[in-house]
Amino acid sequence: MRKYILRRLMVSVLTLFILITIVWILIQLIPGDPLRSDKLTPQVRANLEAYYGLDQPLIVQYFRYLGNLFKGNLGYSYVYDSWTVNQIIGQGFPYSLDLGIRAILFGTIGGVALGIAAALKRGKFVDFFSILVAVTGACVPSFVVASFTQYIFATRLGWLPPAGWSGFLTTIMPVFALGYYNVAYMARLMRTSMLEAANKEYIKTARAKGLSKLQIVMKYQVRNAIIPIVTVLGPSIASILTGSFVVESIFAIPGIGKYYVQGVQTLDYTLILGLTLFYGIFIIVCNFAVDIVYGIIDPRIRLHD
Repeated sequence: MRKYILRRLMVSVLTLFILITIVWILIQLIPGDPLRSDKLTPQVRANLEAYYGLDQPLIVQYFRYLGNLFKGNLGYSYVYDSWTVNQIIGQGFPYSLDLGIRAILFGTIGGVALGIAAALKRGKFVDFFSILVAVTGACVPSFVVASFTQYIFATRLGWLPPAGWSGFLTTIMPVFALGYYNVAYMARLMRTSMLEAANKEYIKTARAKGLSKLQIVMKYQVRNAIIPIVTVLGPSIASILTGSFVVESIFAIPGIGKYYVQGVQTLDYTLILGLTLFYGIFIIVCNFAVDIVYGIIDPRIRLHD
């Protein structure tokens, strides 16, 4: 187990290094100039290039950036004066994390519950409802769901605040918009896993032993059917975090998504690179944790060195 964890750590570090290198190269290839302005004199521009290290050769800039990363320094923003990328992350990430956790919980719990109900009531109304949710969730992007719910429940009906992040009512629409796809995906996956588990030999053995239906469902069927859910949690978390950029903009949530979108619009290369790497590290850590948990919850799985 220790060797397995060590190997996974090494792979994660290598993945992160490749991510840093590729993103850094792509940033350099983006057309435009973040310091281009008619208000800057040649001397001021030269001073800014020296301040940000842009007057150095690219290879020097690359290794300088790597050295700063080892110190935990993501650099200064080109647009937000005197603000480091670390400070921007510290200000916006709590809002993005709050939204992401709520959306993940809503998507996972709602999807698993709907999938279980659909499998147990196969061919009934709840089963057809789960299929409808699965189809619409797979076809409709989160920003469309966000705009639709905002128009219906905020503009037309006036039941919910149209934007912001200042109380429970303001969280309902963005959490629903961001987590709806996960509800659809988890429900479809859980329903399929439950139906497959129902035909396994251990379920038939449990019935032969005279166990109640509730015991069979909760102790055997759900426990084994939920394993595929764990395997997709990592990608689901990544999907929710990256999808939150547009949703945060629609609902004016002061999370990292706002800064990321503005960074792209203003060619704030340091900010774009820092936020991309931050999310990359976050996603790598989540996938690593999911791999470890997957090996723990299923006793049939053996991690061979």
